[in-house]
Parts: sequence; structure tokens; C-alpha cells
Amino acid sequence: MSAPEQRDEVEMLALMLLIRRFEERASQQYQAQKIGGFCHLYIGQEAVVVGAIAATRDDDYLITAYRDHAHALARGTSANACMAELFGKVTGCSRGLGGSMHYFDKARHMYGGHAIVGAHVPLAAGIALASKYRNEDRVTLCFFGDGAINQGAFHEALNMAGVLKLPVIFICENNLFAMGTSVERSTSLKQIVDRAEGYDIPGFIADGMNFREVRDKLTEVVEAIRQNSHPAFVEIRTYRYRGHSMSDPASYRTKDQLEKYRLDDPITRLRAQLTREGKLSNEQFDVMDKHAKDTALASVTFAEKSEEPPIEELYNYTYAP
Repeated sequence: MSAPEQRDEVEMLALMLLIRRFEERASQQYQAQKIGGFCHLYIGQEAVVVGAIAATRDDDYLITAYRDHAHALARGTSANACMAELFGKVTGCSRGLGGSMHYFDKARHMYGGHAIVGAHVPLAAGIALASKYRNEDRVTLCFFGDGAINQGAFHEALNMAGVLKLPVIFICENNLFAMGTSVERSTSLKQIVDRAEGYDIPGFIADGMNFREVRDKLTEVVEAIRQNSHPAFVEIRTYRYRGHSMSDPASYRTKDQLEKYRLDDPITRLRAQLTREGKLSNEQFDVMDKHAKDTALASVTFAEKSEEPPIEELYNYTYAP
């Protein structure tokens, strides 16, 4: 299969807006105690996953860690199914049994949502191995945070991917903090991307606050992998505006640092670029933003009205469907 035509940037901005407004609604519902368990928001990092989606095909594989709401929405899972999952309802994308950290959408090749730090990286290698075994022209996208790069499973997976030349892109969403620990305190390397050198895997860096840079870099990497199967590592430097999870006040970072990154909001940046180029008017943006807000609000109503899973399902799906 050939590479897709470049996706419309206005549509990609609309997708980033949907993710932002959905996350804001999720935050409100968590504080209202409608959502249980942990809840990790993606606010500030929207350009990373949307840029990656813009560079790939719908049949490419995707797997990620527990900050996964945006990845499901970017892949096309409905806001209703995503919010219902947060509410633990049967209409959720994981039948209400997974919650915030365990989104799953097989039909859209979105394979989680994984709570154990770094544990899904070997799964990504396995998906890519199966894809190569079947002679598929497909790429696996594996997203993880900077905290995962010091886990043993991460290194085992990169080594296997390097040895077997697997068609997988390891995407480190470097938001500078592993929970509350600065990457400068937790990682000996000055550049995370240098981890790739130890496994003879090509490494790249992209500005995660810049949708176009993420899209263009990943487009280049994806095209190279489709032509000649091999792994790649991309460090995407981004920033989360909220704490690690909803229970984290983020007191470990300064107000000046947060304000610096807020001034470089990825949504604001893409909006400004499109406006300057005459591709987007303020009126169009307002319409898109209202639609995103309305969709997020409607998803809350849908989730509230949905049924909870019956108690009999509590032990189902532990080992097999």
C-alpha cells in the first residue's frame, strides 16, 4: 500500500481541539467523583500523537502507556466510547472494565493503554514481529514517557527490534518529568535519543509543541521503514500542563517553567500558522472549538446514561475473550 496523502491541517487542528476539550471535561468529571481510579491528562502534548497520526495510515498499529485518552481519540475512537470508559460503563471502548489507563480499540488497531511503566514496549516489538512475519506494509507506533527508558523491558525490546529489523517506531514523549522526577535527575544521558545508539537504531528529535515538525519528521521515518524494514527511535520533546495525574499538584516545577511552555501551546501555534497562511479564519476556529466543546459535553451525558457492567462480568476476560 502507498503512503496516504497529507492530511488536512485544519482537520488535524480540530482533532487537537477535541482532545483538549475532552481532557478538560474529564478533569471536571474526575473532580466531581464521577471517574474512579487514576486519570492522567494529555493537555499540552496534543501535537505529538496528532502529528504521528498525520504521518501514518489508519491500518498502522498503535500502542501506548497509561496517558492514553488522546491516542484513542486521535485514532478515531468516539468521544462517547472514551468518556464511557472513564465512567466504567459497558458502552466504553474496553466495556467499562479498563478505565482511564486501559483504553483499547482493536478495530482501529489501537492496542492500549498499559499501566506498567515500560511493559508495553516489548508488546510493540511483538506486534511489529507479527507484522513483518506476515509481510505487511505496516508500521507499529509505540509511545512511552521519559520514565520508561530506564526500565529493563525497554532495553530488551530495543535490542530485539534492532536484531530482527522490526518495523517499529519507539516514540519517547519526553515531557521532562517521570511522575515528579526531572529527567535530569533520573537519566544519565543528556539526550534521551542517544539511547538508540546502543542498539544501532537510528534516532531522531522533534519539537513536540510543533505539529508540523512532528508530522514531517515521522513521515520521513515511516517512509524509510516501509521501504526497508527497521526500527527507529524518535524523542519528541513536549510538556504537560497538568500534573502527572489528577492527584498530583505538580509542586516540583516552577511557575516560570510552566508559563514558558504555556506560551508555546501547540494548538495556539498551529492556529497562528494556519491563520497567517490564510487557511483558517477566527470564525472557523471558533466553530471548530464550539464543536469540540459540544462533543466533549455530549460524551459526558452519554456516559452518565449508559449502563454499568453486570457484576457477573467481574472475572471475565482475565485470560481470554
